[in-house]
Amino acid sequence: MNKWMAMACDEALRGMGSNDGGPFGAAIVREGKLIATAHNEVLGTNDPTAHAEINAIRRASAALGKFDLSDCTLYTTCYPCPMCMGAIFWARIPTVYYASSMKDAAEGGFDDEHFYTMIRSPETAIDLRPLDAEKGKKLFSQWNAKEDKKLY
Repeated sequence: MNKWMAMACDEALRGMGSNDGGPFGAAIVREGKLIATAHNEVLGTNDPTAHAEINAIRRASAALGKFDLSDCTLYTTCYPCPMCMGAIFWARIPTVYYASSMKDAAEGGFDDEHFYTMIRSPETAIDLRPLDAEKGKKLFSQWNAKEDKKLY
């Protein structure tokens, strides 16, 4: 087994053993060195965003002092859910290795297919209503005028 994936699997076991969450672990590597590991902590924290990949990205970003992880690789025990995929995109991680498939996850009670379907047409899944659009536009105008802004 790949040593980085083995670390991700160890994290998953650690999380399962402590009842922090499901069978998910992740490791982030940069230039052949481990930067961060994490496991799912949804149950332990009552935070629905505390997935292994998200936790690992947060830890790696803190450790490296940057939000751009484009020089890192993510190893995760399962194909990323849509939320984690979004975080991977935002972190600019170019390569992700995963062990279990979406089908494996679904068989374990974690079926993300519904979420992928909802993302294609969010208006059919939740009640999305615009509110105070002018105020929102003003925020972007102020952002665009900000001379010391840093794009991400």
